[in-house]
Amino acid sequence: MINILLVILLGIVGVGLFLLELFLLPGFGIAGIGGVAALIASVALAYIRIGHMAGTITLVAETVIALIAIIAFFRSKAINKMALDTTIDSQVGLAKPGTRMEEELKEKNKQ
Repeated sequence: MINILLVILLGIVGVGLFLLELFLLPGFGIAGIGGVAALIASVALAYIRIGHMAGTITLVAETVIALIAIIAFFRSKAINKMALDTTIDSQVGLAKPGTRMEEELKEKNKQ
């Protein structure tokens, strides 16, 4: 019974840290590494201490939950708030080949 609770607890902590890393903390930091480690530990404990069927069920359940979280992340527009999206609208006036920029500016000001 303790083994099952430990597997469930590690799975919940792993998914929670994984979601925290996805939605709130940019980059791949401590929460992401901890979440992945907890998910791997949960699956390993399920295989070792409970059995192959429980390990497979744990692996499939955690994979499905992680995929649902990733799909929800991409659909939630949260990535737009984290991504750098800057457009530059300015233009640079370049001199014609063989002329100096000062001469080009004088010519523009005359027009």
